[in-house]
Amino acid sequence: MLHSMTGFARKATESSMGTLTWEVRSVNHRYLDVQFRLPEELRPSEADLRQQIANVLNRGKIDAQLNYRRLSGESATLQINAAAVARLQAAVSELTVSFAEMRPLNPLDVLRWPGVVEEPEVDQGPLLKAAQRLLGETLDLLTEMRAAEGSRIGDMLLSRCEEIERIAGSVAVRMDAVQEGVRNKLLERLKRLEIDADSGRLETELALIAQKMDVAEEIDRLGSHVTEIRDIVNQDGPVGRRLDFLMQELNREANTLGSKSADSETTKAAMDLKVLIEQMREQIQNVE
Repeated sequence: MLHSMTGFARKATESSMGTLTWEVRSVNHRYLDVQFRLPEELRPSEADLRQQIANVLNRGKIDAQLNYRRLSGESATLQINAAAVARLQAAVSELTVSFAEMRPLNPLDVLRWPGVVEEPEVDQGPLLKAAQRLLGETLDLLTEMRAAEGSRIGDMLLSRCEEIERIAGSVAVRMDAVQEGVRNKLLERLKRLEIDADSGRLETELALIAQKMDVAEEIDRLGSHVTEIRDIVNQDGPVGRRLDFLMQELNREANTLGSKSADSETTKAAMDLKVLIEQMREQIQNVE
């Protein structure tokens, strides 16, 4: 099954340490490019989190953001920096000497003073384990979304493959008639010019023309590439680069078919093939 490189997933969890929320976005990219936005407590663990993503995803530009909100309310621990309070008290006492009419210091104002209330240190071990567990669940959601989008792309590719086979088949069926038409046109032209051509030389020239117009090899290659595309669509793993290469090969065969065209119908068929191939190529840019 194909996997798209485009997706988004968000998952949150609450624990005694607070609330963790992962948001992971992915778009198409030539390689795997992971960018993190992490809270200060987990910045030292970025390499571990990066490897966790690399174990799941193969290609794409990944934007992974982790929000961490500490526990607040009755369960939160309030730690007072006694040294900071003492320094603030001493400063206020000095000012009171000069400003006798100063109003008494409000304890709530003291708590708002920078450095008075200290954030308790978080144990990074349990926090990292919780973040990794939640990241795994988020990546599962992202993978499901990328797989669903990849399935839609696969269906589109298979439908275009059927259309390519139909067009190639119509060209193959008409080739004998096209060559016969070219032969008749050449004979008619010689007749109008009243030229008595050597029959042996004429047959040789007609054979050379038929050889230049022969597109059997191109038709066979188109069929072979379509068969390989069908096989790849049903495979697991990263296949985007292989499909992109096959689009180049299909386009080359369509160009050759157009260059060998001897009538408007074959030229139109070549153009229709190029349109289908371009539609497939645009979608394949999102395939992992």
